[in-house]
Amino acid sequence: MHIFSQSFKYDHSWSHVVIGMWHKYPNPHCTHVVNVDVLDRTIDPITGIIRTERVLGCKQKAPSWIVKLFGGSEDAFVREISFVDPATQTATITSVNLSLSQFATCYERIQYRPTSSTQTSFTQTAEIQARMAMWRSMTDKFEDWLVQRFEQNAISGKAGFSDVLRTMWEAKEQQTAPS
Repeated sequence: MHIFSQSFKYDHSWSHVVIGMWHKYPNPHCTHVVNVDVLDRTIDPITGIIRTERVLGCKQKAPSWIVKLFGGSEDAFVREISFVDPATQTATITSVNLSLSQFATCYERIQYRPTSSTQTSFTQTAEIQARMAMWRSMTDKFEDWLVQRFEQNAISGKAGFSDVLRTMWEAKEQQTAPS
């Protein structure tokens, strides 16, 4: 198993970041995410926690040796469940791959929390595990490729989300600026 983690701060309030997370896709940095479908959204009447379940459709080219070994296509699907707690100002997103999960799993956890009125911390952890006990060297090679792909997507995701936040809030500031 490989673990990937990163953390940093966005120069936006927690409420801006949470609103922005619903607008993250599509964006030009994350062209691999081609659609997002909301399956369910509920609000707990007692706690006010918003739970949303989505499926993300992705297109990513896999190395030919992976396609030959496992089959499949460029199409991949990810299940995402998020919990937004306005009372504690915490947003937690978990996701897991649905495609090729019999061969490998990627369990990701993201959390947004305010650090000040104008900054929000982002922490991301992913546990990536290939399920091929038969060939350890092949398993290691496969996990290495998965981690590399995850890291590339994380970099693109950060750039894309930063652009989404900047665009959303610059537009809002322009609308509310006195003429």
